[in-house]
Amino acid sequence: MRTCVRTYLSTVLTVLLAVLIPLSAVAAWADLEIGDDDRFVAAMAPLATEPAVQKAVADRITDEVMTQIDVGPIQEGVRGLLHEAVLSFATTEAFQNAWNTATRAAHTAVVQVLTSGRGNDVTIDLAPITQRVKKQLMDDSVPYAGRIPVRRDEIIVLQANGLGVWRDVAQGLRAAGTWPAVATVALTGLAVLLAVRRRRALTGIGLAYAAGGALLAVTLAVARGTVLQDLPNDGDRSAAAAMYDALTASLRTTAWSVVAAGLVLAVAAWLTGRPRRPPPTPPRRTPVPAGAGTPGRP
Repeated sequence: MRTCVRTYLSTVLTVLLAVLIPLSAVAAWADLEIGDDDRFVAAMAPLATEPAVQKAVADRITDEVMTQIDVGPIQEGVRGLLHEAVLSFATTEAFQNAWNTATRAAHTAVVQVLTSGRGNDVTIDLAPITQRVKKQLMDDSVPYAGRIPVRRDEIIVLQANGLGVWRDVAQGLRAAGTWPAVATVALTGLAVLLAVRRRRALTGIGLAYAAGGALLAVTLAVARGTVLQDLPNDGDRSAAAAMYDALTASLRTTAWSVVAAGLVLAVAAWLTGRPRRPPPTPPRRTPVPAGAGTPGRP
């Protein structure tokens, strides 16, 4: 009876691990990466070299400038010249620094929207970038650069009303912090200790880890579609998609790493638990009686 109870409890804990693994990963991510200002900026920093982000910024700044000038038949030519100049600036270190400043300012809004249930849409304010662009273009004597307006202009990267249940999940998991990860490790050890057949339990735990990692990867893909579906199909959506991918990059890496580690554990436990075949028994030779000669000889 005790053996049956131990086996049942070990099985229940193993199944629970498949659910707890993605929850613990998201909780740690929300607390350690999204909740930390420097890590948030570090995750967003590579986007300064992302073509979709550069184009979205260049389009928005160019549109703002063209509302301030009217040069008649060469309007489109001036627009193209200015757009190319802004795109060229986007490859400089000054643009990277301005982008980091803008994303740092957006961090508070991200935390409020994802984890507090308050706040409006998350936006990236282009004013710091526009200021740097204007100075650089004026230094390069680009026509009409002095007429670039420096004012708050935003790219929407996350709509608060489109998050739905995802915001509630993020809010609860951030409050949990790293405790779900600690619980995952504890339950893994407990499932092994309770198991009657340890190797079989390790195989099940490996499969549970792999299933949990796969569940996390699927959840990230579904959430991506939900977050982006309400954004207009323009540069804002492309930039928002790049930002979502950058922010969740560590989660995707964690998901596939857990899948790989779980499969390795399951296969290793299964292989070590296979019964070994005994070596083949050599055929028994019939002993020849002493003094017996070769047949046919006297």
